[in-house]
Amino acid sequence: MTDIKGKAAKLMLEVRAAKPLVHHITNFVVMNETANITLCTGARPVMAHAKEEVEEMVSAADALVLNIGTLWPEQVDAMRLAAHRANECAVPIILDPVGAGATRLRTESARRLLGEFSIAIARGNRAEIAVLIGCEANIRGVDSNGTAEDPTKLAMKFARQYGCTAAVTGPVDIVTDGTCVVRVANGHPFMNSITGTGCMATSVVAAYAAVEKDFVSASAAALSAFGLAGEIAARTAHGPGTFHTNLYDALAGLTEDAFRAGARIEVTNQ
Repeated sequence: MTDIKGKAAKLMLEVRAAKPLVHHITNFVVMNETANITLCTGARPVMAHAKEEVEEMVSAADALVLNIGTLWPEQVDAMRLAAHRANECAVPIILDPVGAGATRLRTESARRLLGEFSIAIARGNRAEIAVLIGCEANIRGVDSNGTAEDPTKLAMKFARQYGCTAAVTGPVDIVTDGTCVVRVANGHPFMNSITGTGCMATSVVAAYAAVEKDFVSASAAALSAFGLAGEIAARTAHGPGTFHTNLYDALAGLTEDAFRAGARIEVTNQ
């Protein structure tokens, strides 16, 4: 995985050129934000949740996001239908296990999706990932208070257990398929000051996974681009409101040169 920064920058341009369709079955709290951030990558979002249409919609899509942030049983049914069809069509599935560990419904639903279907990428925080492999973590509502477990070991164990790429976000993001480990150090504390940056990160990852089947590279590139956009947005932000607006502008306006110069991506194990 030589010149990973160069590959990441090229992936950004490929997303803009291909304009992939990303089907979301997602969190109602941040649906507008995830749609907008998908557009800012150059991809096209569609939000379709009804059981009657998800199979048809995902058949036309280039990636599928399953986000359990505002979960109810009928939505799980729709996710399973969409996931089954996505696997049939070789459409990559990106799972965001929002709040896994907070309630039985969330935890069991995330584990069911991971167990029944081929998930390409799971993007979650350390606590959510820890819970799903049976480790202790402190989660209240959808907020994570962390875990004592080493994030790299957590990510590698998760990837090996579920046979997918784990993208574990935190102060430093860890991306692994259980063998190769990539660390992404881009981001800014302001990203914790607005609702939905984790969900937005998942949508960006999905846009990149839609054009790149090396899901470690796709995840690392996406998280670096999103984190770098956060750094750029914070430079002129006066608070959470202006930061939110700036974040869209920064991601949409990110140039290849700026990405190559600002990406902090490191391959630590191959």
